Amino acid sequence: MFERYTEKARRVIFFARYEASQFGSPYIETEHLLLGLLREDREIFRRLQPAGISTESVRKRLEAETPVREKVSTSVDLPLSAGSKRVLSYAAEEAEALSNKHIGSEHLLLGLLREQECLAAKILQEHGIKLEGLRAKVRSGETAPPVSPRGVGHSPLSIVTRDLTEAASAKELDPLIGREEQLENVIRILCRRDRNNPLLLGEPEVGKTAIVHGLAHRLASGNVPPQLEGRRLWTLDLSPVTAVIRDAKQLEVRVFGILKEMAGVANLIIFLDDLFAKAGAPDWLNTAKLLKPLLTQGEIQCVATAAPAEYRRATQEERWLERCFNCVEVQPAREAEALEVLAGLKKKFEQFHNVLYTDEALRYAVLHSQRFLSGRYLPGKAIDLIDEAGAAVETGTGYRPDEVTEAEKRLNFLSQRVENAVGNHEFEKARVYYEEERQAREELRQLRLKYNLPERNSVTLEDIEKVVAQWTRLPLDTIKQSRTSSGPVT
Repeated sequence: MFERYTEKARRVIFFARYEASQFGSPYIETEHLLLGLLREDREIFRRLQPAGISTESVRKRLEAETPVREKVSTSVDLPLSAGSKRVLSYAAEEAEALSNKHIGSEHLLLGLLREQECLAAKILQEHGIKLEGLRAKVRSGETAPPVSPRGVGHSPLSIVTRDLTEAASAKELDPLIGREEQLENVIRILCRRDRNNPLLLGEPEVGKTAIVHGLAHRLASGNVPPQLEGRRLWTLDLSPVTAVIRDAKQLEVRVFGILKEMAGVANLIIFLDDLFAKAGAPDWLNTAKLLKPLLTQGEIQCVATAAPAEYRRATQEERWLERCFNCVEVQPAREAEALEVLAGLKKKFEQFHNVLYTDEALRYAVLHSQRFLSGRYLPGKAIDLIDEAGAAVETGTGYRPDEVTEAEKRLNFLSQRVENAVGNHEFEKARVYYEEERQAREELRQLRLKYNLPERNSVTLEDIEKVVAQWTRLPLDTIKQSRTSSGPVT
């Protein structure tokens, strides 16, 4: 029955069968198909950019919502449930409607969304993946792997822009924590008649971009003054164009053409990150100067960020900048404010790295970053520190008993063998490896019980200090000794 299926889609079904057996299900349900998609085609979800959706997050959701059963042997050929059969039928219809000869993973995803009442569809919808939106992306080729444009001179705006309001609606952007005063200033400036282009001035890592993302959230939710209702916020990145066009004059013409094209988009606000660092352009391209006729004539409205020194240098040469931009200063966060930001982002990082952060780790991420990472600014350097420590623990280099570390390495090795076997169409080998993987997972669970470790590994103070030692090349003992002289975060 799977003759029309692509090799990737066939592997989705194979993975779904395995997931059903692990849950002890007598049928391959729609949620198992979703797990199969997540295991086989991670790329399609990366391109759709749904926040927080992963194999582990869906598996934990199923564990919480489905009855616990004894696992079924992977050698048992489980049948499809009635809902899964409908999903496959819908997938075939979607492929035919799009004039595709073969049924791919993107059609299976469309089929899941059409089975509206199933758990898989509900999970997808919760993560911002909607049927009509996905169908349009499949039709336009956005779910396919990106290809190099044949002619950059005719590249669509989608190559150099991203809709931040859409990203906020899909919960892809981190929430804004603190900085409400600066955000309100930005909104007030956008509502002005003149000088209505906010420029966020601050050093790197102080949270300028976070404020812009906060604006995207407000626009997406409609929690804005009437003058801003229905407005969209797009970010501009010129690097795809500047990477190809080397001639200075030709590049200036092309960039001005892009800006002019954006000026023609209704209700648009443009976000230019690091405006005077050329927004992804080479040093000799003066992006701000190209904006001058559009800004002075009111054809375009933008929000920009810049470092104070760069802004001072730019205004000495281009006095018109002060007439068009209205500055909002963003100072580095105080320690207590930085800790509040880390606490607010904690869950996001825990989901991403599949770890848990102790309160002590967050506190010392702030204290140690202030003490040892001079020349950088809060909250960014503390966020960078917990991100690095989370990645270290996730990849097995965190602070844990050697026995547990070895068990995790073996589980990762066996998981890779399973994927390689499936990728090489060696399905009998894959079944054997699946059983070894299952045993390794159980051994790891027992070790975690032995050492009283949580299901997810914890990022501790020791993990934070190991990262600080690596970054600063200071002895680990020196960093540990500083604990006694570290006061409370106030």
